[in-house]
Amino acid sequence: MKKLNRRSFIRGTLAAGAAAWIVPAGVVRAQDGKPVPSERVTFALIGCGNMGPAGLREVLKNKGAQVIATCDVFKSRAENHKNAVDGHYQTKGCTAYQDFRELLARKDLDCVEIATADHWHVPLALHAIRAGKDVYVEKPLGTALNWARVLRAEIEKRKAVFQFGTWQRSVGHFRKACELVQNGVIGKIQRVDAWAPGMNTHDKGGIDNPDSDLSKLSVSGLTPQTPPADLDFDMWLGPAPAAYYSPARVTPDGGYHISDYALGFIAGWGIHPVDIAQWGLGTDNTVPVSYKGTCQWPPVRGIFNTISAWDVRCKYANGIELRTVDWKTAKPDIAAYRPDCDHGTTFFGEKGWVSVDRGSLRTSDKEWQKIEWGEKDIKLYDTKGNQWDNFIRCVKTREPTVNPIESAFNGDLICHLANLAAVSGREITWDAKEGKLVGNADLAMHLDRTPREPWTIF
Repeated sequence: MKKLNRRSFIRGTLAAGAAAWIVPAGVVRAQDGKPVPSERVTFALIGCGNMGPAGLREVLKNKGAQVIATCDVFKSRAENHKNAVDGHYQTKGCTAYQDFRELLARKDLDCVEIATADHWHVPLALHAIRAGKDVYVEKPLGTALNWARVLRAEIEKRKAVFQFGTWQRSVGHFRKACELVQNGVIGKIQRVDAWAPGMNTHDKGGIDNPDSDLSKLSVSGLTPQTPPADLDFDMWLGPAPAAYYSPARVTPDGGYHISDYALGFIAGWGIHPVDIAQWGLGTDNTVPVSYKGTCQWPPVRGIFNTISAWDVRCKYANGIELRTVDWKTAKPDIAAYRPDCDHGTTFFGEKGWVSVDRGSLRTSDKEWQKIEWGEKDIKLYDTKGNQWDNFIRCVKTREPTVNPIESAFNGDLICHLANLAAVSGREITWDAKEGKLVGNADLAMHLDRTPREPWTIF
């Protein structure tokens, strides 16, 4: 995703047709029918780098929402996006924060989007929910499965609205692909392939190319430096272990590929096709019970230390196999029907296959794509817009989102267990009923982490 500066951000939102719509306080109903302040959902963005601006742009388009704050450990980022929001609304009503605790203390705030590095996703979501806010959490859930358990319990206890950032569920052709599967068009399901970019294919040739940007950044990141004046680096680390500062550590690549902050692309990218596999199979409330696979490590041993490639076979209790795999490894197998496509989900059935990625829907029988559903057919959750609109609407109605905590937790769980199987080289078994590993007690500890003080989540 391209980075947005303030000028391009404002230009993009205005070009999208999102006109200013602030209604003065005290007005009962504007003549044009726009919502009064009490009917608007108040929203704040926490994490203004990488994924955050895209979500903010979508919320700015939503006339039922009002962005009132931005927050980032880089003070300049929060200020820049605060200025962009004020420019969009043509008023000075947005406030920039560097400390999320000051933001969450606001009584006039309804919900937040959490778009930080992965290791902050769950702790920040817990802070927000305990402060009475609803949450949109970027994928993946984070670095520790047991942290996600705490989040799930807290959401259920407080009846908070939760939306996961796997936005493909809000795209029509992904929904159609999953409806084709659930309505039995391809017959009894046999297996599913879910592939995504790995570190080997990411960023101009990947980390196994010594001349790639990713490899150079990994090596340069080994040199400690002084943090910039506008960065609260200790806050950036938060619950992660203490560490020296280097620019590589706080880039998106650092957030994706350093094990203190992420599982790597097996979760950060892999969750997208896995999520669609779960949706199409109708298994949001469960996960595969066995996992076996292999992985590769970065050949350039720098600061980036998550696995660079993976190939894991996951088997559900009903015998269906889900393969989560990086694109470079998958290419020979998918070339016949998905040439040069670095991500996607393919369902194989007795009668044929359905394959979907962000660009298109493909089927072994092209006539299947013309099928229109009747009253008795399965029709999946239609957001009638996009992932962010769905979130804002559900904050108002208190209905479940298209990606509630249960589907998010189980999709994330698959990524955690696949990573554990690949890294350990063992076949592992998951007791879905008890929610724990069968045997392999020495591996169970890797599903949890001890947060650095004072960022305890319990």
